[in-house]
Amino acid sequence: MSVSARRTRTRDALLAVLAEHGTVSRADLSRLSGLSRSAVSSAVAELLADGQVTEDPAQAAPGAGRGRRPTGVSLRRGAGVVLALDLGHAHISAAVATTAGVIIAEEGAALDVDNRPQEALDAVVVLADRALERSGHRRSDLAGVAAGVPAVLDPRTGVVRAPTKLSRWLGMNPGEALARALGRPVEIGNDAELGARGERAYGAARGIDDLIYVKASHGIGAGLVLGGRVYVGATGASGEIGHIQLPGAANLCRCGNRGCLETVVSIGDVRRQLLHVLLVRNEEDLPPLAELSTEPAAARVITETGRTLGRVLADLVNVLNPAAIVIGGELGLAGAPLVAGVRESVDRYAQPVSVGAVDVRASALGLKAELYGAITAAAEQARRA
Repeated sequence: MSVSARRTRTRDALLAVLAEHGTVSRADLSRLSGLSRSAVSSAVAELLADGQVTEDPAQAAPGAGRGRRPTGVSLRRGAGVVLALDLGHAHISAAVATTAGVIIAEEGAALDVDNRPQEALDAVVVLADRALERSGHRRSDLAGVAAGVPAVLDPRTGVVRAPTKLSRWLGMNPGEALARALGRPVEIGNDAELGARGERAYGAARGIDDLIYVKASHGIGAGLVLGGRVYVGATGASGEIGHIQLPGAANLCRCGNRGCLETVVSIGDVRRQLLHVLLVRNEEDLPPLAELSTEPAAARVITETGRTLGRVLADLVNVLNPAAIVIGGELGLAGAPLVAGVRESVDRYAQPVSVGAVDVRASALGLKAELYGAITAAAEQARRA
């Protein structure tokens, strides 16, 4: 784990303790979090500098005995917290975070988002309120709210337009619906685009201005950052690489065509292949993809999947000339074998002038890339207010 990742985890742990226990001494922060006193001291100093906590000798921590009472550390209420919502195809999640991207409280649940739109919107609001309660904040404390959905959104109205993705959501405006439910303005975005923003702000693409982020899960979508700005296209349909057709592929796609990338490269397809090569009867018995990188048969399946994905990405490299490709989503958890396959195809099929400039990486944020992208969007909304 990198130094920055350890620091983030330490800060998250302390904020969670403060959210649960209120005013706490540094010694009790160490005891309750299981962290060393030196780690607590460094993290508290950072949080004080960021304005996320307060430390006041007059606000002594409860439970102190006779003699000099310890200084109490507490969350700074209403100090610019944001709410991030992530609606995937099969899950929903909500997080309360600081504007600096530190998650204070998070809630999640499994749900068939594709086929139960109103239930998904209602449920994610319930999760948001739970996360707010855990964090010690109220809706009135929110400086910004953002949400991501796995759909093509009209960039002018926020209405779901493409009938091939979330067909039951067609014509709905999830941003407006969430804003009515929460009583706060909500910035809405496509999940892959938010994934790109999350990786650029906090993950594997920090500081990179020309980026392709690929969310590879049940479907395949891409978020594009060009010249430091997210590119959504004229109708919000940029990055729909899952419907690029592959030569020789004939599987019927939900869009009505045959041979689309997502009919060949998806988490479901990879799991079916792994069941066969590993002689496993049920998907529930498959180890996590991250644990299969050293299993030769599984690594071959994953690498070949990466080659297929990379063949499509090579064309994007020729067109867009990015500095990095970040592979996220559930398939991104496969790590090195998948990245190696993508790299091989990009090297083979992209033009040499572009190949030398592009780095292929696995997501650093895993399945939370989209949630961190929503945090980024909500923090930017707060700064504009």
